Amino acid sequence: MGSLRKFGLFVALLALSVAVLSGQVLAQRQLVIVSGTDAVTLDAHYITDSPSATVAEHIVEPLLELTPDGEIVPHLAESWEVSDDGLVWTLHLRRGVTFHDGTPFNAEAVKYNIERIIDPANAVQFAFLLNAVSEVRVVDEYTVQLVTNEPFAPMINHLTHSATGIQSPTAIERYGDDYALNPVGTGPFVFKEWVAGDHITLARNPNYWGEPAKVDEVVFRVVPEDGPRMLMVQTGEAHVAVRVPPEMVDVLDRDPNITVVRTPSVRVIYVALNNYQRADAPVNPFTDKRVRQAVNYAVDNEAINEFILSGVGRALDAPIAPGVFGYEPVFKYEYDPQRARELLAEAGYPNGFRTQLYAPSGRYLKDIEVAEAVQAMLADVGIQAEIVTMEWATYLDVTGQRAEDNPAPMIMLGWGTVTGDADYGLYPLFHTSQWVPAGSSRSFYSNAEVDRLLELARANPDPEVRLEAYREAMAIIMEEAPWLFLHAEVQLTAVRTSEVEGIVVHPTERIMAHDASFK
Repeated sequence: MGSLRKFGLFVALLALSVAVLSGQVLAQRQLVIVSGTDAVTLDAHYITDSPSATVAEHIVEPLLELTPDGEIVPHLAESWEVSDDGLVWTLHLRRGVTFHDGTPFNAEAVKYNIERIIDPANAVQFAFLLNAVSEVRVVDEYTVQLVTNEPFAPMINHLTHSATGIQSPTAIERYGDDYALNPVGTGPFVFKEWVAGDHITLARNPNYWGEPAKVDEVVFRVVPEDGPRMLMVQTGEAHVAVRVPPEMVDVLDRDPNITVVRTPSVRVIYVALNNYQRADAPVNPFTDKRVRQAVNYAVDNEAINEFILSGVGRALDAPIAPGVFGYEPVFKYEYDPQRARELLAEAGYPNGFRTQLYAPSGRYLKDIEVAEAVQAMLADVGIQAEIVTMEWATYLDVTGQRAEDNPAPMIMLGWGTVTGDADYGLYPLFHTSQWVPAGSSRSFYSNAEVDRLLELARANPDPEVRLEAYREAMAIIMEEAPWLFLHAEVQLTAVRTSEVEGIVVHPTERIMAHDASFK
């Protein structure tokens, strides 16, 4: 009898051990990515920020894909062609694809999505991506045509953008205003849970049309502080940590479990200078070009790069970053505080003035430290700038108000030209039609010649004509200085490569876990 009891105890302990081990294996198949900011929305058509896009691109897919090497390749569309007159784009869609809710992916679904994006009643901020489309035609179940009134050169690039991703029409109609909390796409992961400010969990899509994901879940966890975020990847609590602070690179490089991935980014960091004069307000100094130029001369970008960014930034010599079609160096504002003081005096501000510098915290590499350096350098020429910061979603909301109500005179932000084409880096930020909230321009800049050149570049398929138009437009923009031009980023991402492989850090700053697996 005693032997039977001992045997029973052994079996029970063995079962418990197996259960514990199974639990460890199961837990190991949950990939954890930690970033500094939460998503704002998961409705792909309304996404205007990278933290949201990074999550959504695992759920919702575009018709075409921009590879890390900058090549445009088929995705939900298998092939495409454009008519001789450049007005009709025909897309041949992938067969055998369904949305996560079982809705068929077909030409009708594509038509529904694109019409939703371009319908002015929907107030989609990134509608400029496809606003040249005048008609969407369903040719047959797997063929759709996009018709424009004039040639639209960046069409193919724009169809790679996450904001043109194809979502389930059934889910959009079912959830209505709550769809942003219940996204449904065709991607390798299915939305599971969003605890605001803490984490978003996605589950593996077992019915994915391509090669299924190799991990059971991906968790995007929000950890604003750099130190705790790095500690999580060091201890194994997380597998990927974005935005490694430069001062921790050497420490992480010495850790045999971790690889610091260095990826040149297509993102530029800037401070939008509010060019708009409100009728009911005192004179706005930034409506004077000399003041805007003075701000640029007052800030030492090389010092910021060396002492704050530890050399991983690159002072801007154009409004867009290298690696983008249309980039060409224009000129840099060299550090010249004396010239800044002269320009301020000429503009009627010999003693400077007081203002506010809105800056995010934890969104960009060393963002608050950069803002504090700008603050100190501006003070040296007499401009007293109070730093104002807030949570990311609130920050975008407050600084995204229309010109008449916008409280922010200086707004620190970043912009990644994630389509690889200069149209995306210039049109939404400098064309008069693109002022927030309808567009993305928080400087409220307006120049008729810049508008003409950007429109010319959009409507002409000749690359040489486009390049010349961008060259001229960028020269005007740099000279008129609607921004304080700061730097282009290099992404620093910590990956626990002793445990995981297949993580892709895209130049668009997306962390892609589509092919990730545990070793």
